[in-house]
Amino acid sequence: MVTIKEIAKMAKVSTATVSYVLNDPSRVSEETREKVMKIVKKFNYNPNSIAKSLKIKKTNTIGIITEDVTVFTAPEIIDGIEEYAENRNYHIILNNIRLFKRIGNQYKDTAKFAKVIADVTNVLTSRQVEGIIYVGAHCRDVTGVIGDISIPVAYTYCYTTADVGIAVNYNDEAAACRATEYLITKKHQKIGIITGRMDSMQTHDRLKGYQKALYEQNLLFNPQYMKVGDWERESGYRAGKELLSLPDPPTAIFAMNDIMAGGVIDAANEAGLHIPQDLSLVGFDNRECSYSYTPKLSTMALPLNEMGKICAQKLIDRINNRAGNRQKTDQVKLQCELIERDSVSLNRREGI
Repeated sequence: MVTIKEIAKMAKVSTATVSYVLNDPSRVSEETREKVMKIVKKFNYNPNSIAKSLKIKKTNTIGIITEDVTVFTAPEIIDGIEEYAENRNYHIILNNIRLFKRIGNQYKDTAKFAKVIADVTNVLTSRQVEGIIYVGAHCRDVTGVIGDISIPVAYTYCYTTADVGIAVNYNDEAAACRATEYLITKKHQKIGIITGRMDSMQTHDRLKGYQKALYEQNLLFNPQYMKVGDWERESGYRAGKELLSLPDPPTAIFAMNDIMAGGVIDAANEAGLHIPQDLSLVGFDNRECSYSYTPKLSTMALPLNEMGKICAQKLIDRINNRAGNRQKTDQVKLQCELIERDSVSLNRREGI
């Protein structure tokens, strides 16, 4: 098998440079990295990873703890983590704790799953991971879920208020404001809203975004146009039916997720209304159902893959001490993207 010295000679670089490419690629240029990796792949160079990690005290391994891999947000986030880690020659160990099956929707009761997290964390640290990424099943404060450990921890689709930590999420308030502004640009002034559960941080942030858009366009908030849902389709149907039964119904509805938007479509069909001719509708999340509805749903797409990539980037940077392992909490909020499909049209009602 080819040696690291032979690779360095063929690439016309030092052995130290080859070592950086294999163990800490961010320290060399993209051109040099590609040149060395071409030779590494050509000769199928595969150093003894155990011996190497003992020598340099690095395993190039990240642990991922995901609360529930079946939640629609998790696969894209994990894919982003894996893609970035792979490009930086890091490996991942994935642990799915199946939180929903253990405790249902009682995510706030951390005591119910504290031992599970502690056990998984102990397993990961015993396997000498250099950092951990915690992927939430529901966006909320998870401060204290992972105890005090010596390696850096990053959080995504959840956040921490601890003095040390990384949290990468998206901006719910800005996204809801953008969705509402979109309806206003289509000449809608009577805009209904169907919220998620009222104990959800996402509900409150999206409601603030909706109200902000109305305020900035000098439109009054009408409490009759706000109905409370629970993220499920049946609640969207019930809330949609109530909105459409008002004496002065809204001409557009913003549902705080795509599932509830499906319920609004059901209510509109039952009332003999056509979307978007009689009622415009915007959802949130850009889930698969959003483009299988009739009509296809306009919605806000979450930057899930990018969240995973940035979370991995920040964790690896901290592992390599680029920003210091004990710096203050690094909170990042990414922007969502408006996806325009077929469920919104210009409001042409008389008097508007």
